[in-house]
Amino acid sequence: MIKTTLKIDGMMCGMCEAHVNDVIRKLVPDAKKVSSSHTKGITTFLSENPVDEHELTAAIAETGYELQSMSTEEYKKKFLGLF
Repeated sequence: MIKTTLKIDGMMCGMCEAHVNDVIRKLVPDAKKVSSSHTKGITTFLSENPVDEHELTAAIAETGYELQSMSTEEYKKKFLGLF
């Protein structure tokens, strides 16, 4: 799994977060745990495959927001080991 974090400019409210989340879900069909915070200006999601930054930038720009940066990291599911 890959955790992608996007820094997005222009989100002002909960509806803005919903618009960005919808764009992510449409562009990345296997996206999971899509979450946005307008106060922090970030969106995060998990996916099986890397996402093209140029496609994300264009799709987010169409909704009136600006993708300022994108970072990815390997995501390992956390679990409680009861041994």
